[in-house]
Amino acid sequence: MGDITPDRNPPVILVVGWSGSGKTTLMEKLVADLADRGLRVATVKHDAHGFELDQPGKDTWRHRRAGAVATAISSPTGFALVEGRASERPLEEILPLLARVDIILVEGYKNLPYPKLEVIGPDSQDEPACLGDPLLFAVASDRPRTLRVPCLSRDDAAGIARLVLERAGLPSERTT
Repeated sequence: MGDITPDRNPPVILVVGWSGSGKTTLMEKLVADLADRGLRVATVKHDAHGFELDQPGKDTWRHRRAGAVATAISSPTGFALVEGRASERPLEEILPLLARVDIILVEGYKNLPYPKLEVIGPDSQDEPACLGDPLLFAVASDRPRTLRVPCLSRDDAAGIARLVLERAGLPSERTT
């Protein structure tokens, strides 16, 4: 978009749903579509079970095992910071680290007060997890559903991207 300024908070959209619903697959499609439109997209993945970024035996893993509370790795093509924590870092502390983008897509955190797109898996008969949430603005499902919000096919990345951009207050026309 070209008008990224540090004093502007980019819009945040949550992509939520039950485990195995296809959130990550839809995130991949959305990121690709939005990037094709010329937007700078950042993502956050919530992992309620914990994760291990460092690979055993690699330098950063060895640094952390030796007692470093934080380890950064930098190269000409990327940067990562791994910080040991006694408790989960709140999303509100993570978002400012990603402020130099046009939009932030967050996978998970369904109970937080941000606009939500819910994904319902192909085998799911469940009602949407966030159906009563006033911030739910759309559902992506393989089955047609009559809801108070639009329900699009999980394969309709362009249609879902248009709804995401509309909810985020960003132009939906492609710039590239």
